[in-house]
Amino acid sequence: MTTTRGLEGVVATTSSISSIVDDVLTYRGYNIDDLAENASFEEVIYLLWNGKLPTKEELNELKSSLSKNAQIPKEIIDQMKSYSIESVNPMAAVRTAVSTLALYDEAADDMSDEANYLKAIKLQAKLPTIVTAFSRIRDGKEPVAPKEELSFAANFLYMLTGEEPEDIAIEAFNKALVLHADHELNASTFTARVCVATLSDMYSGVTAAIGALKGPLHGGANERVMRMLSEIDTVENVEPYLERAFANKEKIMGFGHRVYKQGDPRAKHLREMSRQLTSVTGESKWYEMSTKMEGIVTSEKGLPPNVDFYSASVYHSLGIDHDLFTPIFAVSRVSGWIAHILEQYSNNRLIRPRAEYTGDTHQTYVPIDQR
Repeated sequence: MTTTRGLEGVVATTSSISSIVDDVLTYRGYNIDDLAENASFEEVIYLLWNGKLPTKEELNELKSSLSKNAQIPKEIIDQMKSYSIESVNPMAAVRTAVSTLALYDEAADDMSDEANYLKAIKLQAKLPTIVTAFSRIRDGKEPVAPKEELSFAANFLYMLTGEEPEDIAIEAFNKALVLHADHELNASTFTARVCVATLSDMYSGVTAAIGALKGPLHGGANERVMRMLSEIDTVENVEPYLERAFANKEKIMGFGHRVYKQGDPRAKHLREMSRQLTSVTGESKWYEMSTKMEGIVTSEKGLPPNVDFYSASVYHSLGIDHDLFTPIFAVSRVSGWIAHILEQYSNNRLIRPRAEYTGDTHQTYVPIDQR
């Protein structure tokens, strides 16, 4: 029996959802560059769940279904209002709310294809409403109800701020949603598949995935990138900051990736959106600091930026609180989690690996009065 720490390099299943080959990311065979430049997030949702891009009629039907199911139960809003809100981790609040959704769905344990697809719609539609409601409640504001006529990306920004966003903000956020939608068998996706492989329900699978994403080794990297950039503060401070970090062997957030060797293909799209947005907001220093850091770290350490590095300044420029960066990751990635959950259900086998025992052997029980 061969042991591989962290299951690195282990192929655990087959999947037709997404692939990473030679540093190229595809969804259902479509290059991420093509989708990032051309597709709406709703088209990507349909693609991930159905294996093909939608027709206009199919896309309109999906958009309508998402809009009609975006409201969340009043009881969940009241639950969030009851928290000691200043001390609540946003991901903990999102995890709890998603789990609670199952209590208001009579078909939560119905495992038919029709019921599971409707649960998929509900989860995808309601997660943005949960995240934005939490954000507003902790700021002492009432949640904003979604607008049926707005796109998925526009609706999130509208529910967050109460104002309809500018086109450039919608474009940037849509692009971020597309880029984060799926990423093969990452930690949270694997968690979701392990959970539902027991034939547990979809709400349990997504709740488990959110729990995995909450961990700082999976989600949260872009939040820490923004914290780092805020600490550096000026372009002039970039070089001395990195010199100290290199000398102290500190990890530079937002660089390198276990899977990609030559560079994360998603990063360049967010780099450009960072350039555009920081220019519009008059805070180009975030982009300038980022590009200077990229040049030094790539040159000195051979580590190119990953998707988290430039998404930090994109989200910051959209006026999003830094501790909401990981919940936003979930708003996008739930599309991929659901695709994998549906795929797991369609050809299920219980996921049950083995462990190599390294503890003591040949132990003999000693009565308690002799220990």
